[in-house]
Amino acid sequence: MEPPVERVRLSQTAKEQLTKLKRQTKIDQWNILCRWAFCRSLAEPTIPSPVPLPADSNVELTWRVFGGEMADFLTIALKQRCEQDGLGTNPETLATQFRLHLHRGIGYLAGDSDLRRIEDLIQLITREQGTGNRERGER
Repeated sequence: MEPPVERVRLSQTAKEQLTKLKRQTKIDQWNILCRWAFCRSLAEPTIPSPVPLPADSNVELTWRVFGGEMADFLTIALKQRCEQDGLGTNPETLATQFRLHLHRGIGYLAGDSDLRRIEDLIQLITREQGTGNRERGER
């Protein structure tokens, strides 16, 4: 499957936020934290703000490294989200939305004062699933 980007270079702010997350969660790999962040942003119902994102850090990931075994699933999730948001799925839109979601998700995770260790990431997912179930009237 064609990836939305071949490589992504993070902003210096995102690098600093990931460094903080690495320290807190003890997850050493940038790509794993970035996957969590990307999925965290996709879970938000709003479209990410179209802000300019400088690529001014020395952290760069290829899509293959970012996505790992989940790369195709993450591409499908991004395409589905772009369709849902009425943005279409042309290559430029996918690349832009990927960067926006990735950076927004990193910011959300880094700004979450309840996120202090890896177990808190698990709690975040459990909390999100519980909220969705309650909204649908499930338990």
